[in-house]
Amino acid sequence: MADLRARDFESELQFQASRSGGAGGQNVNKVATKVELRFHVQQSAVLTEEEKALVQEKLANRINNDGFLQVVCQTERTQLRNKETCLDRFYELLRQALTRQKKRTATRPSRASVRKRLEGKKKQADKKSNRSYRGDL
Repeated sequence: MADLRARDFESELQFQASRSGGAGGQNVNKVATKVELRFHVQQSAVLTEEEKALVQEKLANRINNDGFLQVVCQTERTQLRNKETCLDRFYELLRQALTRQKKRTATRPSRASVRKRLEGKKKQADKKSNRSYRGDL
């Protein structure tokens, strides 16, 4: 998988700006700084079919019913910085979705780690048993 930024996603990305919600004073009320990035996964000419399937599977919770992958940014004070943040998040999401996970090889705990764990449990059990009231024995 080559560097994603080298591919030309720019033509397939749609940006929409709107006013941010929440606190922020006059700037929030009059300036459209919130940026929403939309990317249609299935109609992409940049991604291969295999990559599209991976993105659909791994980012299913971020893809709406129309098939758009959505990234929303409203943390910065300017529209340009929010747009840059959206692009960074978009490329990071794609990178994570397209990176294959290494298969885990099963291993057994070492004898020393098992002994250490059991000693700790025994110590804790002794501590708790010493707290109990035994009455007249």
